[in-house]
Amino acid sequence: MPHVSIKHWPRTFTDAEKDDLVTSLTTTVTRVFGCEPGSVSIAVEPVDSSLWLERVHGPEIQARGHLLWKEPHYAQPIPNDPPGGTR
Repeated sequence: MPHVSIKHWPRTFTDAEKDDLVTSLTTTVTRVFGCEPGSVSIAVEPVDSSLWLERVHGPEIQARGHLLWKEPHYAQPIPNDPPGGTR
């Protein structure tokens, strides 16, 4: 404990970017939760943009909104977002 799970649109990360993300998240999580770095796990999962609504936005953002500490404020429509949006 704790486990951090990040879903994102596919892209390639450099080793330096991976190291930076892991170091930054681990530092913050250990400070806030008062735990050791060895107890932190981090998963990073690419999700194709055409599947974002179905696999992430609907089930993890809309349906579990009560768990969000920060809501998204998309700068552009989500792919496959119907006219008028779903947000």
